[in-house]
Amino acid sequence: MYRHQRIFETFESLKPGENFLLVNDHDPKPLYYQFQAERAGEFIWNYVEQGPEVWSVVIGKTKES
Repeated sequence: MYRHQRIFETFESLKPGENFLLVNDHDPKPLYYQFQAERAGEFIWNYVEQGPEVWSVVIGKTKES
């Protein structure tokens, strides 16, 4: 859960329209669901790579955030 907190802190530091790349050793789908629950409509989520060994996701703030 600490990792999720750090990811949300990084997200909060973004300006609208900015993003970051998350690289993980498993599918971060639970994190996506947390973003949906807590920040619906405020974020973008685009997979760059989907396993089986590495998952990369661009996470960003929408321009309207």
